[in-house]
This record gives sequence, C-alpha cells and structure tokens, in this order.
Amino acid sequence: MNIHESAEDYLEMILMLWEKKGYVRSVDISQALGVTKPSVSFAMKNLRQDGYIIVDEHNEISLTDKGMEIARRIYDRHKALTSFLIQLGVDEAVAKEDACKIEHDISEETFQAVLRQLKENVK
Repeated sequence: MNIHESAEDYLEMILMLWEKKGYVRSVDISQALGVTKPSVSFAMKNLRQDGYIIVDEHNEISLTDKGMEIARRIYDRHKALTSFLIQLGVDEAVAKEDACKIEHDISEETFQAVLRQLKENVK
C-alpha cells in the first residue's frame, strides 16, 4: 500500500476526530491540522478518488475499510511511540510532536522492538 505521508496524516486525523466527536467535517480537519480549507478539499478529493474515504450528503467524512486500516496503523504507532518517548523522559508535548515525525518512517522491525520494550516496562 503506497500512500504519501500527508495522506496518512489526513487519515489519522479523520480517525482521531471521529473518535473524539463522532463525526468529521472538512472544517474540523482544517482546524486540527492547521491547514487551509482548500488544502483539505484537495486532499479529500484525492482520498475519495483513491477509495480511502466517503463523503456523505451532509458533507461528513468517514473512512472506508481501506482508509481505516491505514489510519489505525498510523494512530496506533503514534500512541505507542508517544508512550515510549515519555517513558524515556521526553516531555509529553515534545513526545507527541516527535512521534508524529517518526510514525511514518520507522521500520516494522524497530516498531516491534519499541512495542516489546513498552510491554516489558508494564510488567
């Protein structure tokens, strides 16, 4: 599944907003990501054409199964990496910001090692 980092960010944000509010509109995405409404419109058009989202008659955005798979993977990575960085002593705000940068590029091997370390620290 080849998808650009910015598309992953949009899908992740759709999931995060949906979990928080129960619905998602373009304006919500624009505010949350700090991007312009035209940028969101362009991204939503591409995500819809690629089969990652559906926009209903009320202009509410939802993830398709394909979109949810990507959004969940990125969001789970984000949460795990944030937790890992906080355990290392990184400030929570910095940890969240750094996790956003790492979540797209980390190898599966390294991510699995992070998960193992998190599990060990819970014991």
